[in-house]
Amino acid sequence: VQLQASGGGLVQAGGSLRLSCAASGRTFSDYCMGWYRQAPGKEREFVAVISWSGGSTYYADSVKGRFTISRDNARNTTYLQMNSLKPEDTAVYYCAAPQALLPIKALMREGGVEYWGQGTLVTVSS
Repeated sequence: VQLQASGGGLVQAGGSLRLSCAASGRTFSDYCMGWYRQAPGKEREFVAVISWSGGSTYYADSVKGRFTISRDNARNTTYLQMNSLKPEDTAVYYCAAPQALLPIKALMREGGVEYWGQGTLVTVSS
């Protein structure tokens, strides 16, 4: 399984970015997908997860109401729309996929992640 993340960049506080994660190597629509991030000097943390159908989503409290995860199974792509960005959102963002057909909440912990994208850097200036 290969995950290719893109869409990061430099944005001012209050701005928006949309990250994309293109997947290949297996039937994309069978699996939930997620996003994590790692800020400088901090551990990687969960951001958002979406079910295989897109019907269920969960978010970290720190991004709830500002970020939206979605997916397009026809394009094998997961998205993370980030609005009202804050300097504390500055991090490398990683898309994540499980190895097996795990329940969506299993991907909210790193133990449920089998595949990682290469990361895309988001920098939010104040």
